Amino acid sequence: MATKLVVNCSTGVTTEVELTAEEIAQREADAAAYAVAEAEREAEATAKAEAKASAVAKLAALGLTEGEVAALLA
Repeated sequence: MATKLVVNCSTGVTTEVELTAEEIAQREADAAAYAVAEAEREAEATAKAEAKASAVAKLAALGLTEGEVAALLA
């Protein structure tokens, strides 16, 4: 069973306590929400990288040099 640490700041005593059913459910919900948010973040990063690559290709097709493209993107 999953546990948590409870620290009494007054005495410095640390106790390991089993999680309740509600805490376990919340932990699972938080993990699922994190997975969704991380997938969205990765999708946004991929889309941004693809858009940048497309823009670089279009600028190169217009005849700009690699240095000129880099200067525009800086």
